[in-house]
Amino acid sequence: MILYEYPCNERVRTLLRVEYLFDRLFFFARGEDAHCHQIAMTTLFDLLDICERADVRTAVLQDMDRHRSALSALREHPGVDGVTLDKLLTEIQAVSAALAGQGRIGQCLRDNEWLASLRGRITVPGGSSPVDMPSYYSWQIKPSDTRVADLRGWIEPLMPLHRAMALILQLLRDAGDARDQMAGQGAYQEMLGGKSFQLLRVWVDPALGVFPEVSANKYVIWVRFSSQDNELKPQPVGRDIAFRLARCNL
Repeated sequence: MILYEYPCNERVRTLLRVEYLFDRLFFFARGEDAHCHQIAMTTLFDLLDICERADVRTAVLQDMDRHRSALSALREHPGVDGVTLDKLLTEIQAVSAALAGQGRIGQCLRDNEWLASLRGRITVPGGSSPVDMPSYYSWQIKPSDTRVADLRGWIEPLMPLHRAMALILQLLRDAGDARDQMAGQGAYQEMLGGKSFQLLRVWVDPALGVFPEVSANKYVIWVRFSSQDNELKPQPVGRDIAFRLARCNL
């Protein structure tokens, strides 16, 4: 089954974007080819940009505090495993403290003059070519082990954010109630009666050759399935589509 996710607010949307960038960064930083490391560097700067624009650090710390308070309130609730709850609260406290004690995300990377120069050149189409920045080319032709070690050093300051963000998204996803649904003639509608969710998750069989387009507010969830024509343009599907839907909220 292929999983699609739809954020119901901008905070969750930002977290999913940051998660996507971290996944891409880790993948290309593990490679050995210089072209992989070019993408890793670009992604590293994308992470710095999104953290600056959205103040991700503050949002994540606020979410961690809310989750800690909500989970602490379950301590006396019947049927709650106290050992598991305490372990989770300890983990939340640890990752929150690591992020809170770090200061501005990636500040040491911003203070690195060479990285700051490269960050400015990469925004120019072709600006990081050997013609324009020979020092970047010199780095790219170093042994792969050297480049990988450098990348690990530059990624490390971002890891407290990654750990905290990953824990928040794990808690949110685990709170979902996945159920089988049917989209009649390719469309599914569910009235919510004022109840809101933070994240919707849709699973669909890849053999069906369709993808969902999701919209939601506090009144209704809409899931419409489409396929792609020869020019990859979305086309509405007119047949029944079986899928799974999880509504996630904390």
